[in-house]
Amino acid sequence: MTRTVIIGAGIAGLATAALLARDGHEVRVLERGERVGGRAGTVDEGGFRFDTGPSWYLMPGVFDHFFAMLGTSTEEQLELRTLDPGYRVFGEPDGRDRDEVGAGSKLTVPFGVERVVEAFEQLEPGSGPELRRYLASARRASEMAERYFLYNPFTRLRSLLAPEVLAAVPQLVSLLGTSLERFAAKRFANPLLRQVLGYPAVFLGTDPASAPAMYHLMSALDLDEGVQYPMGGFGVLVERLAALAREAGAEIVTGAEAVEVLTRRERAGAGTNGLVASGVRWRDRQGGEHVEHANIVVSGADLHHTETRLLPAEARSYPESWWERRTSGPGAVIALLGVRGELPELEHHSLFFTRDWGANFDAIFGDRPAVPDPASIYVCRPSATDPGVAPEGHENLFVLIPVPADTSIGHGGPDGTGSPEVERAVDAAIDQVAAWAGIPELRERIVLRRSLGPADFESDYHSWRGGMLGPAHILSQSALFRAQNASKRVAGLYYAGATTAPGVGVPMCLISAELVLKRIRGDHSAGPLPVPSASRTASAPSTASSAPPAAASPAPPAAASPASARGAAHP
Repeated sequence: MTRTVIIGAGIAGLATAALLARDGHEVRVLERGERVGGRAGTVDEGGFRFDTGPSWYLMPGVFDHFFAMLGTSTEEQLELRTLDPGYRVFGEPDGRDRDEVGAGSKLTVPFGVERVVEAFEQLEPGSGPELRRYLASARRASEMAERYFLYNPFTRLRSLLAPEVLAAVPQLVSLLGTSLERFAAKRFANPLLRQVLGYPAVFLGTDPASAPAMYHLMSALDLDEGVQYPMGGFGVLVERLAALAREAGAEIVTGAEAVEVLTRRERAGAGTNGLVASGVRWRDRQGGEHVEHANIVVSGADLHHTETRLLPAEARSYPESWWERRTSGPGAVIALLGVRGELPELEHHSLFFTRDWGANFDAIFGDRPAVPDPASIYVCRPSATDPGVAPEGHENLFVLIPVPADTSIGHGGPDGTGSPEVERAVDAAIDQVAAWAGIPELRERIVLRRSLGPADFESDYHSWRGGMLGPAHILSQSALFRAQNASKRVAGLYYAGATTAPGVGVPMCLISAELVLKRIRGDHSAGPLPVPSASRTASAPSTASSAPPAAASPAPPAAASPASARGAAHP
């Protein structure tokens, strides 16, 4: 039995643990915190239950496929609600009516393509046919990404030589050579509609002017497929992933901080330096150190931390000099607010877009970074759907203010006790929501307040530069150009999570776990793995699962063809 140690019990670490344990590995997960979930955190206080990380449930097919890989289903694991409306967008009031509460433009995005088309038509008459073409293109791009790019370990060039990919090369070149901002601007005149189509770039850790137009595929997710919510919040998803990992045989140890990835030198041909992963040195709550020996090590921790802190210089595939040439995604100031009374002015998801779009993103990503003022912010009101996340007669608000990835902005704290710049940003956001959404008494109704800042991301998650997401999804940091899931220098060392391929977001973290499984098996296929038969169990691993790491065994086992993999993605 292959002994595997996984660093970090975030979404990616738990997902990897579940897949590898089911595939026959003896798995132990080391989590430095006292809870699992990583950046998908939860805070329970005063009768409120706050998600402190992900809050948009998108790409349901990825979840369906992942659960099927574990012999279960999304329906068995989660209680999902489709949001209708999916979200509401508030535009910044102009100079003439800036002081009038709730005076800015608004767009409520309903569930269902035809209704979305009607909503666009109300703001820009005649835009419906263009939106249909835009969404059709987004669907094609999304399907191609899933079949050939997202699940692709990029270990074989021929995986990109499928006839469908080759036929689409002219379109792909055009999409990769155009920014998402320009792509939307060519098709729509209304500024708010352009922002709706461009804002998904922020979910990818970049700005619309830098994101390739290929990422217009994101619009196929919220405007076409719709937005869902797991009852109980994303903390419930974390709980189910941990339970599935344990049911498959994985052991999860909390209060266990990895301090070193151990390697040994073998004959030439192991890693590029002859290095092989041999385990993890870790520290317990009392400060005692332990060594966990292993055949395979998977780090679900921040990649920068893994490479520059846990590995010796000779074992680093991505040393500090590599990171100096990378572009970080944004940082975040987060406010968790408990509010007395109802807030019907806000949907489950609300977006507040500033009029000067370029200045907002330049403040976050430009050469002179600063907390934007005003900022384009996101507000989640899960109590609109889930009464269990707030006491009766109260609302639960999660407020996200994108800021530069800069730890000097500071830490958050309870009741306004965080760093001055963090609390100023929270105060400004509260006033902004109150004015733009028409809730003048919002500040007086807040009964609980807690904030988080970029320095918290660094201290809690070893996050590179205090960013909330990891490297931005600009072209040079996407797909095969992103840091991949296996060390180039240490055989048997793999990476999972938002800071590696395929990228940021909960669905991408689930896919990264499958990419680690592929790497270990030596599977070079481009699409999702076929769903195992019901007869496969952890006690009866497949022949492929018992193979040594791909770096030491280049011959791939029998794997599904791209066609069968495509079928597995849509159970």
